[in-house]
Amino acid sequence: MKANSVFRLISICMALLICAVFASPVRVMAAEATVILGTAESFAVLAGSTVTNTGSTVISGSAGGDVGVWPGLAITGFPPGTISDGTIHAGDAVAQQAQTDLTTAYNDAAGRTVTADLTGQDLGGLILTTGVYSFDSSAQLTGTLTLDAEGNPDAAFIFQIGSTLTTESASSVVLINGAQYCRVFWQVGSSATLGTDSLFIGHIFALTSITATTGAEVQGQLLARNGAVTLDSNTITNGVCAAPTPTSTLSPTPSPTTSPTPTLTPTLTPTLSPTLTPTLTPALSPTPSPTLTPALSPTPTPSLTPAPSPSPTSAASDADDDIPQTGETGSYILIGLILLGLAGGLALFQRRMKTH
Repeated sequence: MKANSVFRLISICMALLICAVFASPVRVMAAEATVILGTAESFAVLAGSTVTNTGSTVISGSAGGDVGVWPGLAITGFPPGTISDGTIHAGDAVAQQAQTDLTTAYNDAAGRTVTADLTGQDLGGLILTTGVYSFDSSAQLTGTLTLDAEGNPDAAFIFQIGSTLTTESASSVVLINGAQYCRVFWQVGSSATLGTDSLFIGHIFALTSITATTGAEVQGQLLARNGAVTLDSNTITNGVCAAPTPTSTLSPTPSPTTSPTPTLTPTLTPTLSPTLTPTLTPALSPTPSPTLTPALSPTPTPSLTPAPSPSPTSAASDADDDIPQTGETGSYILIGLILLGLAGGLALFQRRMKTH
């Protein structure tokens, strides 16, 4: 086999190794789009007729802790209930506009294309990914429902419930892998009841009424279009989705700390000198040395120069000065793979030369 053919084989092997390291699989997941709330976004609690509270309910939220009613006028129980980050809107224009936007959001959620029909199934014990899930009539949650965003922070979960939603005592909704409670929506055809000491996540859009029994905790909103919202020593937190942070993630890339140049140069020098020098000297002597130079020159040119050096002691001392620092492990693995492919190709070349 000619030397050019051998070096061509080596180049192909090295290219394949580099592709294998850098070409990590990317999963493209089409996330269900979120529901737009409009001005209703700032309301932790919104009712059509009345809002009634008993006990030490706490209402807050970065998206707004407003409590409102329209077209009704009655909001009672504050105090002893407390409202942070919000205002009471009893039958005013702000509550009226919020009800209008709630109707739009309700219709949007109800009109989404169904991903799976869960009619007759208990939500407890299920692990659901982004999508639209429907119930022809009532829905019930006993135990734990897990919502998995699969690493996509934009993933939305929409539940279309024909009549009632009921969660049992101590039941819970759990978010994993980047799921956000501001992207969970429950469109309820009549009324919703949250069990004692339950943990509920998401925005409830109820056509009629919503009741949160004693100690129920809600991360989201309780929004009723026509009826009442009844509270009893609850915690309601109305938050917004975390803002995307591509800038902070990408900005360190050009930093000198992440540059591959200082990592590759000192690494190849001590590696090739003690391991490949004895093999390269007899193997390459009968062939023109210029053939080897262009194959390795684009990156490791400084590596081949000290290879025939008669003083490996100095190379070893240089290696001691270049001990890898924390965070450089990935680069060393890549270099090791490339050198492994190179060594295999050179061994093949040496064997071919001996047969000739």
